Formats: sequence, C-alpha cells, structure tokens
Amino acid sequence: MEAVELLRVLGNKYNAEILRATNEPMSAQELSDELEIPIATSYRRIEELTEADLLELSGREFSDEGRRTKVYRRNVDALEFSFEDENVDVSVDDRPDVDNSLADVWRDLKAE
Repeated sequence: MEAVELLRVLGNKYNAEILRATNEPMSAQELSDELEIPIATSYRRIEELTEADLLELSGREFSDEGRRTKVYRRNVDALEFSFEDENVDVSVDDRPDVDNSLADVWRDLKAE
C-alpha cells in the first residue's frame, strides 16, 4: 500500500488505538469494550486495517458466552513516514512470527 494511503487509514478515528491495543489477539467485541467504541465501528475499522495489511486474523477463540469468535492482531511493530522532496515514503517494521508459541498451539487446538 502506498504511503499516502497508509496515512489516510491511520488518520481515521480509532485505527491507531486499535493497532496499539492489538499487540495480543483481540476480538471486535473486546476492542469495542476496551476502547469504548460502537461494535459496528469496531468491525469497520478492523476491515479497513486488515485491507491495509496492518491487522491480521490471528485465529478463532471461544468467547465468554461459548461462541467461536475471530481475534485479530496487528502485524506491524512500527511505521515510519518521511516527507522529502514532495514524496511521502513509509518504512514498515513487520512483527516477527513466533514459531511454536504455546498460545498459538493452544489457539489452533481450540479452533479445530
């Protein structure tokens, strides 16, 4: 995604807060509750951030009500923008994948 488009996505209300909150996987409902935003807005922002490759579906977990729910996690650690010579450039630090993490294994087992 181009730098200007990423800036537009990050400029939308709640997107930066959602990225900050999703260091660990969270559902749309958890984000809505924690950030005190409407659930419909939470879903729209998740979709927008996912399309921008800033957020990813991390798996499915059981909610407190026993329903299977999607959880999302940011897939970037840092974004750095530079504005030089009428250009906007972005540098993205992707999150490293953690192989064989106990949490990932448990999440996969619960999803089956």
